[in-house]
Parts: sequence; C-alpha cells; structure tokens
Amino acid sequence: MATTTTKTRPRFRRPTPSRAGRGEVRFAVALLLPAALVVFGVVLYPAVRTLVVSLFDVTSAMPGSYPFVGLRNYTKVFGDPSFYTVLWHTAYFTLVSTALELTLGIGVAMVLNAPLKARWLWRSLVVLPWALPTIVDGALWRWIYNGQYGALNGLLSALHITDANHQWLGSPFLALNMVIIADVWKNTSVVAFFVLAGLQTIPHDLYEAARMDGAGPVRSFLRVTLPLLRPSIAVVLILRTIEAFKVFDIIYVMTGGGPASGTQTVAFYTYQQAFSNQLFGYGSALAYLIALAVFALAMMYLRILRQGAMAGVK
Repeated sequence: MATTTTKTRPRFRRPTPSRAGRGEVRFAVALLLPAALVVFGVVLYPAVRTLVVSLFDVTSAMPGSYPFVGLRNYTKVFGDPSFYTVLWHTAYFTLVSTALELTLGIGVAMVLNAPLKARWLWRSLVVLPWALPTIVDGALWRWIYNGQYGALNGLLSALHITDANHQWLGSPFLALNMVIIADVWKNTSVVAFFVLAGLQTIPHDLYEAARMDGAGPVRSFLRVTLPLLRPSIAVVLILRTIEAFKVFDIIYVMTGGGPASGTQTVAFYTYQQAFSNQLFGYGSALAYLIALAVFALAMMYLRILRQGAMAGVK
C-alpha cells in the first residue's frame, strides 16, 4: 500500500519591525514634529480660524459673541463698488509689473550670459536690488519721488529737462505707475537669474547650427533661445504673478494706499477693512477670496507649464 506524502508550503511571516527600526521611526517623527507644529501654528490654524471668522459678523478684536451671517460677508464683497476698483488696481499692477520684469529680466540675463570681463562682479551688482528688504526699497523710492527734495526732480533739473518740482506721488494713476517702477527695479533681478539659469542649459551647438543656416541674432533668439527658455519663463510667471497679486508692503511704505485710494490693491484693501475699520469678518472673507484667486492663478500657470512640457516631449 503506497503512502502519499504531502508537502507543506512554508508559511511566510511578515517581518516584525526590529527594535532598531522602531527607534528610527520614533527619531524621524521627533525630527518632523517641530516642523509640523510650525506648519499647524502658522498656516493651518490661522487658515481655519480665518474661515470661521469670515462666517460671522466680527466687528471687534475683543472676544465676545458675534452673530452668524453665513456667506453674507462674501456676497457683500461682490456688492461693494470699492472692491472692483481695487481689483482693477491689482490687475493693472500685476500685468504691467510682471510684463516689464519679464522683458527687462530676459534682457539682463542675455547680457550676464555674454562673455564679459569680471562677469561675477556684474552678477553680484544685479542681485543687490532684490537683496534689499522691501521696506527699505519702498522708503528709498519714496525719497527719490519726493516733490520737494527728491533725487528724480534733481536729476531732471541737472539734465535741463525740467525745472518744475513734480509731485510724482501726487495723482492716483501716476502714483500707481511710480510704485510699479519701484517694484520692477527690485524684482527684475529675480527674473534675470531664473532666465540666466535657463540660458546656461542651452547647448552652444544649437547657435552654431542656426548660424550655419543663415540665422542672425534676432532669428536665433526667436527660434532657439525663446522656445528653450519656456520652462524658466513659466516658473517666473507663476512666482511673479502670485507675488504681484498679493502686493502690500511696498504700497504701505510708499503711498499708504493713496492718494485718493489710487494705489490700493486687494491685499491693502483687506488689511484696511480688517485692521483699520475692524471689520474682521468682512476682511477674512476678502482674505479667502484672495487665496482662492492666487490658487486659481497657480493652477492655470501649472497647467500651461505641463502642456508646454508635454509638447516638448512630443
């Protein structure tokens, strides 16, 4: 009588974490815990608290019971004519400053990428405006624009262009453009160094091939340089558009939102409503609308960047 033997398959047990492995996990959690607490305390909790405040009619910084109004603060924003005025100021500031910074930044990057003598020195000088704090930058340009003793009027007088003392920050639209110039002077260097990093990744052989095909400097720039700079330009557009849309500090220092509210942007208007007028519920609703607008801009630019990258792969 034959006996059959059945082979039993060995059972694989999941490896239990060793004591050393558990110690590494605890050590990693201990390293991440301070950063998590900072993110929660600086970002998450204020964001949730602002959302809660935006649903109430909070009109004082003192603790107390305030009526629940739901989305009334948000509907009030869209029914406020002043909101559309400051939104126009913000859109104008964002479009003009970003376009000027991108145009000048590409030009400066092309110069810095050329074989200049002491190129390291020129690159160091270009970064200086960006290294200045925005408060210092705003105070500097406010002094330059001063109608009585400003450097700009002094320069125009020395060049015999005009002897009149122009009040550069005296009219609303002119003051807005003067603030744009100050912002462009500070942030062009950021754009220049992003573009310069992109320029240094372009192989020189492409320019040699374009030159052999009879392309001049302008055609080489349009057919070779500009298409290959598209990822760098897209990143710069994302960063500068978002920062320009949230502009506050340079306007606070230079004009305080004046004259006649001509330089008020959405961020400055939010600050004024929340802290000057103590309409904290209304200001919180404005702050959330700004966050949603910035998020929408970021998503739009990221989609454009992703489509450009996919087109480059194809």
